[in-house]
Amino acid sequence: MKNRIWLITGISSGLGKALARTVMDSGDYVIGTFRNEGQVLQFNEAHAGKGHAVLLDVTSHEQIEQVIANLDTIDVLVNNAGIGFVGAIEETSIEETRRVFEANFFSALKVTQEVLPKMRLQGNGHIVQISSHGGVKAFAGFGIYNASKFALEGFSEALAQEVEPLGIKLTLVEPGPFRTKFASKGLPEAKKVIYDYADTAGAFRSKLKGVDGKQEGDPVKAALAIIDLVNAEKPTLRLPLGKVPLMTIKMKLDSVAADLQQNAEIAASTVFK
Repeated sequence: MKNRIWLITGISSGLGKALARTVMDSGDYVIGTFRNEGQVLQFNEAHAGKGHAVLLDVTSHEQIEQVIANLDTIDVLVNNAGIGFVGAIEETSIEETRRVFEANFFSALKVTQEVLPKMRLQGNGHIVQISSHGGVKAFAGFGIYNASKFALEGFSEALAQEVEPLGIKLTLVEPGPFRTKFASKGLPEAKKVIYDYADTAGAFRSKLKGVDGKQEGDPVKAALAIIDLVNAEKPTLRLPLGKVPLMTIKMKLDSVAADLQQNAEIAASTVFK
């Protein structure tokens, strides 16, 4: 297998950082993005010949176009950059919601759209969307984040069908809680607090902050799993990572199955005879 070129957004910390280093250790070449110029210079000095960092704010569509226009071959795209957000739906402003969607949905959509012409020309490629188990099952206090990841999953599921005949693969990676900076003190949250939601969304806010540094997931093991998936001859559409997603995604599937069964006769009764 020839050495591949990976474009990975958001490699300053967490899963992105672990994936970039593990990919380079495997012999492939990484083009990674940072939002800080000092980090770009440091990465390029430390990893010359193995990888190259570029400055990119993924919420700037103009920057995305400029960066990707300067790249030739991209064998694997990993849309990893994004942000977390906690707060009840009523607590969250439209402006806060837009920031989450710009970072988690529109950025991934734009990067994917810019990379696709290169992959179509090559006749191959693999798109890896870093979603979340929260992209399958929603949680009180996490609804806006859930919505952004649900949207990512929706367009990606359709895209996988569109590009499969063109030799391009797509996988949605659905991690649970991993020991990254996701739940650190910098975690974005709704500025407004409504105390009627203290036992639901409020409890989730506190719980998420309380697990920082104690999460079950190992980012290096996750990186290895992603590389194995990209190396697979027939990779799956979805890749859950961690024990928690196995539980939460099954809960969602069981809930949907129960609703389908309970309402099957009603659904069938609404068609013309």
